[in-house]
Amino acid sequence: MFKRTIMVSIMIMVGLSFVACGGAAEPQVQEVQPQVEEAVQQVAETAAEAQADLNGIKNYLLTKTSALKEATLKLQGSSDQYYELAKAADFDYAKLWQENPAEVTQIIEEARATWMAASPLYEQMEGIVAGTPSLAQYDVDMDAGAAASEDPEGAVSFDITLPDGQVLSKPGNLFGVTESTLWGTFPDFTVQEVQADFNSDGNVEFGEALPDANVLKGAVDLLASQAASLDSDAQKWQPTESDAFTALVVMVPTMSEYFNSWKSSRFIAGDETTQRDFVAISRLSDIENILGGLQVTYEGISPLVEGVDATQDTQIEQGLSNLKNFVNDVYTQEKKGKQFTPEEADLLGAEAQDRATAITGQIAQVAGQLDIEIQE
Repeated sequence: MFKRTIMVSIMIMVGLSFVACGGAAEPQVQEVQPQVEEAVQQVAETAAEAQADLNGIKNYLLTKTSALKEATLKLQGSSDQYYELAKAADFDYAKLWQENPAEVTQIIEEARATWMAASPLYEQMEGIVAGTPSLAQYDVDMDAGAAASEDPEGAVSFDITLPDGQVLSKPGNLFGVTESTLWGTFPDFTVQEVQADFNSDGNVEFGEALPDANVLKGAVDLLASQAASLDSDAQKWQPTESDAFTALVVMVPTMSEYFNSWKSSRFIAGDETTQRDFVAISRLSDIENILGGLQVTYEGISPLVEGVDATQDTQIEQGLSNLKNFVNDVYTQEKKGKQFTPEEADLLGAEAQDRATAITGQIAQVAGQLDIEIQE
């Protein structure tokens, strides 16, 4: 539309020149021709400037996939250390804890710290990965998929074969499995017969539990493999305008889903929670990271939107920024110690969803004006 408008303007200017020329049309045409060519060149340059910055989206994604690959390799190193210690003790965890409490504690704490670095890296790219049909299975398997026993429809696609030969059939997404193993929130993945007092204060508190070494190694190995595969596929991925618009239309309006997860998590429900994941990092942090990635995605297509409607472009950009600031404000309050109630979480989630729905409507409208497909 933007290019077409400029071309019409050029045609009008040329036509006016012809009219002004009167009977000396042919010489004037020769004089006008260079001006037309220059104007056409300016149109081409302006059109080029109005193209989506798809390389910016891809480069952002590759920065995150590369960092995630490195983080999961580091996590794999800690997992291997723990597995070798357990193996040396013949998987007698009472003996392991009795003989190596300091070393075991250090390894688990290092593994947790690495996990807490890896998880946000994924969340920062989740908006792109989960919103792009060709990459979306990674989101199911690494971060969003359920265990088949809990939700057969939304289950992950894999089984985990453990070093001892045991097979965990579709046990849930890999970040969830590794988190619940490292923090001891799922009995099947945790050593039950040992009370591991990590800080030696005489109390066994939340998170003071020994992981099952076989489960931890099997899950972390697969997580590292998936991270490497995602990095490889991201390098091959050639994003399209349709990919970018689809990611935004699919992922922006998911606020209620994430706020519901936050409401049910340990951060609000405390010991009453039935969730075995989202215990180490607040879902508010995840939402903020996801929105950050979606802002990068929108920056890539902003020139296209501006070409259609500059006011709309500003509104969408400001809407995404305001939504992220809204989540950041709630998260800041939580970090400062505010304990939100389930009712407050519902109200905040509804507010975030309303904002997100409005933004999504604007983005979808522009996609329609540009005749850009929103993929199923």
